[in-house]
Amino acid sequence: MPVPVWSVDPRTGQRRERAATEADAAAVDRAVNAAHAASAALADRATRATFLRAAAALLEEEAEAVVAVADAETALGPGRLTGELARTAYQLRSFADVVDEGEYLDVTIDHAAPELTPPRPDLRRYKLPLGVVAVYSASNFPLAFSVPGGDTASALAAGCPVVVKAHPDHPATSELCAALLRRAAERGGLPAAVLGLVHGFDAGVALINHPLVRAAGFTGSVRGGRALYDAAAARPHPIPFYGELGSLNPVVITEAAARERAETIGKGLAGSMTLGVGQFCVKPGLVLAPATEAGDRVLASLTEAVGATPPGVLLDARMRDAFVAGVRERAALPEVRAGLPGQGAGESGQRSPDGSVRAGVLTVPAAHLAAEGPYDLLLEECFGPVTVVARYAREEEIGAVLRRLPGNLTATAQLSAAECGADETDGAQAAEEPDEARRRAARLLEQLTPLAGRLLVNGWPTGVAVAPAQHHGGPYPATTSSTTTSVGTRAIDRWLRPVVYQDTPPALLPPELRPHNPLGLPRRVDGRFEPRA
Repeated sequence: MPVPVWSVDPRTGQRRERAATEADAAAVDRAVNAAHAASAALADRATRATFLRAAAALLEEEAEAVVAVADAETALGPGRLTGELARTAYQLRSFADVVDEGEYLDVTIDHAAPELTPPRPDLRRYKLPLGVVAVYSASNFPLAFSVPGGDTASALAAGCPVVVKAHPDHPATSELCAALLRRAAERGGLPAAVLGLVHGFDAGVALINHPLVRAAGFTGSVRGGRALYDAAAARPHPIPFYGELGSLNPVVITEAAARERAETIGKGLAGSMTLGVGQFCVKPGLVLAPATEAGDRVLASLTEAVGATPPGVLLDARMRDAFVAGVRERAALPEVRAGLPGQGAGESGQRSPDGSVRAGVLTVPAAHLAAEGPYDLLLEECFGPVTVVARYAREEEIGAVLRRLPGNLTATAQLSAAECGADETDGAQAAEEPDEARRRAARLLEQLTPLAGRLLVNGWPTGVAVAPAQHHGGPYPATTSSTTTSVGTRAIDRWLRPVVYQDTPPALLPPELRPHNPLGLPRRVDGRFEPRA
């Protein structure tokens, strides 16, 4: 009997509408086979670029309806979701530009050189799409990391059809966005099946095990992501699994920075950790701050700003209950102080009648985190609007804590002007010989670099720019592959594989590799880069 998928309002917990039906194994098989059959239609680069731009345009045309449905299912608010839709459309157009440029194909030609020892044959290399890609939607970004999001956009740009496993927190949004992408495909002469959509836990398991699925992208929890990662590796023919699982996103505030701008740092940290009700994957969840008068001012500014933040509704009741329990468990540890309730909108540890939660700040001596023990709980991500401020008495404690951290998406250093190498009064460049302040700052960045894929100085990690230089990934468990990104144009690399043609007659070569460059692609020939013709 078909199992209904309900759209639920997280503000009330009430069902809104029946959005879809859970896909059984047969339905998953049909979706994957249809996507596989559509692969050939995606081969033409110009058609793909047109499709991606049409998808962006349709999302913008239907923005009012998309934002309304997404807000009803996530409680993220029209303002936040309008910005997310704009980012999603920009992302689709960025990948269309990448497809047009063709540099992503990485065309490399080395002509035969028989005079070398050993002789070199004629070698011509470029990249091909892997095939059907499974995308597992995120709960906290119903657009930018879901059906029309970065994994989908980059896979389609690579020439890979996509089957999305919808997140249960926004099934109606998923259905609406999938319909828009399919309409965009058909407008460009592509089969609608280049974008498939399935619902249900069992469908997600069947999808990762389907023999025609060639790769997968995932954004979610460590537990769920690791289970899928293991399933992908256990297949008779293992496939790459690009998962974003969890991140603490540490922040280190130096004593000099705290003395220089304590109030600014405190307010900035509050804004970052409460943005989106603390449900961003790059929320700063652990802060190392000095146990000094300047550190006290940072903490006072932070708690004041967090205390003024209105309660917010989390994405679903399960996440709300996990947040409440997680904060309560952490606050119960000896010498952990709760600067604010951090649980319900009512008294500490209680949920409010409307299901909203208040943001919270927990403080602990940093020395407790330097060795294995019960305080290890504070080194685990707590999804929601709470951060842990570890107060260090000596600089050595910073390194001791950082050495115990798992991999992260981001790591942030809050430094003073002098530590950044600028004069404190006019911002002029300091003398060429580095002083002790800059040496300390450099050592801190050396300690942070192994921990994360993105390092920030005097900024905040929330907000991930879609740009060619962006890297949204990091050592495990932040991601399952620290060498790839899920944001930015290099995300396309995940869905491609290199192929080399050796001593192949020109008439048998694919057009991308033929002499005289008939497609006008950027290429590297005999070690020299040739821009787009």
